[in-house]
Amino acid sequence: MLDMRSGSSGSGVGGRPSEGGPAMTHLRIVLAEDDVLLREGLASLLQRAGCTVLGKAADAVQLLDLVRRVTPDLVILDIRMPPGQATEGLDAARTIRQEFPDMGILVLSAYVEVESALELLDRGHSIGYLLKSRVSDVQDFLEAMQRIARGGSALDPALVQELVSARRREDPLAALSTREREVLALMAEGRSNAGIARRLWVTEGTVEKHVRNILAKLNLPETEDDHRRVRAVITFLEAR
Repeated sequence: MLDMRSGSSGSGVGGRPSEGGPAMTHLRIVLAEDDVLLREGLASLLQRAGCTVLGKAADAVQLLDLVRRVTPDLVILDIRMPPGQATEGLDAARTIRQEFPDMGILVLSAYVEVESALELLDRGHSIGYLLKSRVSDVQDFLEAMQRIARGGSALDPALVQELVSARRREDPLAALSTREREVLALMAEGRSNAGIARRLWVTEGTVEKHVRNILAKLNLPETEDDHRRVRAVITFLEAR
């Protein structure tokens, strides 16, 4: 996956380092996970990767206190945390985004929760939603973190696939060709034009033409406030 905001090259979940992303940079991270084994395992992985774990939280209250005190580059949190194991993680992510609009947020989930993922993505830049199982692919996981911290987005391919396979009576994507839908699906995974070109075995110029057509067909004019590529992906995700 690549940075949806900048369109720059780089890999992520579903991608490979060979796609030519920026060098890994040092990140200051706050980690929130109520499962102590997973929390400590993630902390160890992050430290071995050269990140600084500023603090670890077991619930949303501890998380918000930590974030306000140390202002990390990136927050990694479980979508469900004590005391209710319901929407505490999502609520915490919402609060963090309101108080720190540019802080990176990576939400981890045990399984695909479509509505939660869409709400997160609707909040714009520096956001990610990945399944916990994706952590086992360490390189991709670390690259997704980097991309989010740089202002991009990361979306788990399992969620993309679920949304692709679902159908909606009023399909805003009806005007798109099969190839344009393929390109948009890869955009939703976070891939850049260069990464999409490699995946589809076409030139980058061909991908750029498809992207222009997609934006035009979705009636997404360029504005100062909205990034059209992100809005196109949100349209794709909502058309499930």
